[in-house]
Amino acid sequence: MISFIKKYAATMQGIEIYPKVAMVLFLTVFIGMIWFALRADKKYIEEIEHLPLD
Repeated sequence: MISFIKKYAATMQGIEIYPKVAMVLFLTVFIGMIWFALRADKKYIEEIEHLPLD
């Protein structure tokens, strides 16, 4: 199955941009979530921490 996908993808024009876009999108979300976690108010974190239990 994977070999079929590799052979099919090798014939496509302009496909080399997709891994780059995916990596940039992943890193943007990942860094954004780390920034949010470090900058968030501690009271807010405690509030949403107990949300499923309320």
